[in-house]
Amino acid sequence: MKEPLLQGYRPSEEEPFMNTSMQTYFRHKLLAWRSEILRESNETIHHLQETSTHEPDLADRASLETDRSLELRTRDRQRKLIAKIDAALERIDEGTYGYCEETAEPISLKRLEARPIATLSLEAQERHERMERTHRDD
Repeated sequence: MKEPLLQGYRPSEEEPFMNTSMQTYFRHKLLAWRSEILRESNETIHHLQETSTHEPDLADRASLETDRSLELRTRDRQRKLIAKIDAALERIDEGTYGYCEETAEPISLKRLEARPIATLSLEAQERHERMERTHRDD
């Protein structure tokens, strides 16, 4: 599914930030991540439908309920992650992807590679987390 332009392509600091190739690269990266999450989610749904909650043994039933609860929490986190991926794809369409929401400065390529849904530069994220800790301690 990769376009010929992207085969072996890796964004670099030497090219203009968020040029067409970079945008296409991150769009594909986000879409692949989204597809993987949806595939895993469908497997979870299938697994939950297959397993029976009518275990005769109380310990087995408790264990099964714990597993189901964990799977449902994981699915909820995945649902939130998909929303963040969709928001990142919208930012690509709007031309704001890769730029910090607070400072409007470019987010480093290393950060975007590691966390393609990032909306804050590393410095802004650290500031945000320090503020959260300060307010949580109050």
